[in-house]
Amino acid sequence: MKKVGLVMGSISDLDAVKPAIDLLKELGIPFKAHVYSAHRSPAEAADFARSAASNGFGVIIAAAGKAAHLAGAIAAQTTLPVIGIPVKSSTLDGLDALLSTVQMPSGLPVATVAIDGAYNAAMLAAEILALSDASLSEKLLNMREKMRESVLQKDKELQDKLADI
Repeated sequence: MKKVGLVMGSISDLDAVKPAIDLLKELGIPFKAHVYSAHRSPAEAADFARSAASNGFGVIIAAAGKAAHLAGAIAAQTTLPVIGIPVKSSTLDGLDALLSTVQMPSGLPVATVAIDGAYNAAMLAAEILALSDASLSEKLLNMREKMRESVLQKDKELQDKLADI
C-alpha cells in the first residue's frame, strides 16, 4: 500500500492534524509526518515533494495556517495528489488559510478541505489510495455502512421521542 505524506507548516498544527493521523491509523494506512515550512524551509519541503513518489507515497496532505502556501508549494514539486488543510489561526479564523490553499493557479490543483478539516483530508487520501487497493476500499465501504446505521439509529431515537411528546 502506498503511504500518505503529512506535512505541517508548524508543530503548532499538530492538534489540527491529529484527526487525520487517527483515521490513517484506524484504516491501517502507513504515513510519515514532517514539519516543513513553505517560507522558512522551502528547500526541504521541495525535496520531500519531489522525492515523495519514488519514496512510496501516493498522496500528500499539507496543513498550514495564515498565508498557508505549503500545499501549493508541495503541489508545485510533485504530480501526486495534494490535499490542503487550511488551519484556523488567531488572525482571521482560518479564512486567510482557506483562501491561500484553495486559490491555486491552473495546472497546479490542491484539493482543499474545510478549515481544520483533517478528518476529511485523511478520508479523501484513503479514497484516492483505495482506487488501487481492494482491501482499503472494503474498509471504507464498511465505514460508510456504520455511518448509515448510526444516522438511522438517531432517526429511530428521534421518532421515539416524538411519539412521547
